[in-house]
Amino acid sequence: MKLNCVAIDDEPLGLELLSKFIEQTSFLNLIGKFSNAIEALGFINQNEVQLAFMDIQMPDLSGMELARVLDGKKNADKTRIIFATAYHQFAIEGYKVDALDYLLKPYSYEDFLNAATKAYSYFERLAQPKPESIATDSAAPEYIFLKVEYQLVKVNLKDIAYVEAYKDYVKVHLLSKPNPLLSLTSLKSMEELLPAEKFMRVHRSYIVALDHIDSVSKNVIQIGQNHISVSDNYKEGFLEFMSRWMN
Repeated sequence: MKLNCVAIDDEPLGLELLSKFIEQTSFLNLIGKFSNAIEALGFINQNEVQLAFMDIQMPDLSGMELARVLDGKKNADKTRIIFATAYHQFAIEGYKVDALDYLLKPYSYEDFLNAATKAYSYFERLAQPKPESIATDSAAPEYIFLKVEYQLVKVNLKDIAYVEAYKDYVKVHLLSKPNPLLSLTSLKSMEELLPAEKFMRVHRSYIVALDHIDSVSKNVIQIGQNHISVSDNYKEGFLEFMSRWMN
């Protein structure tokens, strides 16, 4: 699998370095390079682009503004961002727009490769068959892989009780272990990865496994000894699920 990439930087040296690093990485395919974020947006809207490496401070449309536009559009499902910038103060904001990683200039090829590998792992997980499309053999595995520290850990979907946002990570709470797995990813990415018929986001900080709900009282879900609130933004979808459950 190769990821279609674009490089976006208004500084010629920055654009040249991004392009060079993309071209020498075997699993990346450079299909466009731009010194203007508006031109890049037009290209992304017309082409299949999995990954955009880009600066933040650019004229007319900044990298952060471009990321917000992509996040609000349908093609946010396929285009992910890795920022490359000289300004560390944007790092937290970068995670808010669901950037996969954040390269701080000057960065080495090793830094770049680490970020690119993280992106590749993300798309590889996304490409895994959803449980409903796996062979009907009852012994067929239903699992995902999560990056935990420096390894990919296989996690059975039936073992997940709920997922909790934790700073720049998520905590995956399992039935089989007393301590949650800590993975460097976003809750939005987890929501996309988990099958919607088995998992539901009920709060900006929580995704619950529907099969493991023990009880519901007003706007509070109980899973084991844990109580999770359903926020107003997610209440309608949860109430629709509850109405089907009660019928």
